[in-house]
Amino acid sequence: MIIVFTGTPGTGKTTVARSYAKKNKWKYVDVNVVIDKHELVEKYDVARDTFVVNEKKLGKVLVDLIKKNENLVIDSHMAHYVPKKYVDVVFVTKCDLRMLKKRLEYRKYKTKKVRENMDAEIFDICLNEAMELGHKVVVLDTTHDSLRKLLKIVEDAIGKNK
Repeated sequence: MIIVFTGTPGTGKTTVARSYAKKNKWKYVDVNVVIDKHELVEKYDVARDTFVVNEKKLGKVLVDLIKKNENLVIDSHMAHYVPKKYVDVVFVTKCDLRMLKKRLEYRKYKTKKVRENMDAEIFDICLNEAMELGHKVVVLDTTHDSLRKLLKIVEDAIGKNK
């Protein structure tokens, strides 16, 4: 089973993804580590304060990882780009904008970057992209639900997709 956690940075995807992987003894893949390890950054976009990644190469690397592993949790705001034929379920984390803003400011994001990520959340960028790519999508609202409840939602969704 291959599951993906995606969502705007700061919405809680890593917390839920790591917890699920640890609890169930699944392999956890942080896509940022994969990007660094395989040198997939093409350039730095100064205007957007972000690295530009070769998505095609990233997809190939992730597919290779998927083919070598049985139970895998993939975590990244770009993880939904993995072709749908390799993914059982995509979990999209979302949260209240006030909470998101606080989390991003706590991480010391620049004002412009906070705004960009809040816009991504307002317009449901990760959710819409995952749906447009044809994935089975489950939305996790991390605003008020406890980690325990979120993990139960994940387990229930995975059970339905086995």
